[in-house]
Amino acid sequence: QVQLVESGGGLVQAGGSLRLSCATSGSIFSFNAMGWYRQAPGKQRELVAVIYSGGSTNYADSVKGRFTISRDDAKNTMYLQMNSLKPEDTAVYYCNAAEIYRTYWGQGTPVTVSS
Repeated sequence: QVQLVESGGGLVQAGGSLRLSCATSGSIFSFNAMGWYRQAPGKQRELVAVIYSGGSTNYADSVKGRFTISRDDAKNTMYLQMNSLKPEDTAVYYCNAAEIYRTYWGQGTPVTVSS
């Protein structure tokens, strides 16, 4: 059973930065894609950024130019560098990893951006 553990969330002022980490219990090479999702209170979970096994990336329009997704294959860890944070980025951020027939989720890490 693959486990994903997020860390790095917290409280930050608008304009600040945070780096989220997602550590996997299995080999990162087993995943076709890994991504970050977020869910704000009263809203649906939405995709923030995704990185595919070949290294290509995609971002939600709302975070383009501010967030960067990356991974360290040797550490089996994925990251989300978040810069120029805005109050509307406040949400619980979830790590996601997809194999061909199965998807895994982390427990979430909260991010609060104060104005």
